[in-house]
Amino acid sequence: MNPVHIILALSVLANAALGWAYLGQRDKAAKASADLTHMQQQRDGARGAASACSDAVEALQEQAAHRAAAAAPARAAAAKTAQQSDRRADYTLSLKPRHVGDACASAQALADEWLRGRVKP
Repeated sequence: MNPVHIILALSVLANAALGWAYLGQRDKAAKASADLTHMQQQRDGARGAASACSDAVEALQEQAAHRAAAAAPARAAAAKTAQQSDRRADYTLSLKPRHVGDACASAQALADEWLRGRVKP
């Protein structure tokens, strides 16, 4: 075998190895590019979902503020009514039992008095 043939054979083998390595790197680069595109799409989707969620939360905050303002008079009236009921309950609890030793009869007398107080002529 001639030295030129040996050098040509080595050159062919080296070129084949370089071609094989190039194809492997090209495939890895194509896969990395596809993965990057997929990740960017996921990121953009997550950003869109987060933006939509943020907008919905802001809308709910505005609606809650509007409803709180609309309900303020009703809450104030309920608090006033509750104060009146609290005073009546404190008065009722401060009364001495009507029938000492008979809790049931005492409770019945308190209930009767309370019912008479609720009747409006």
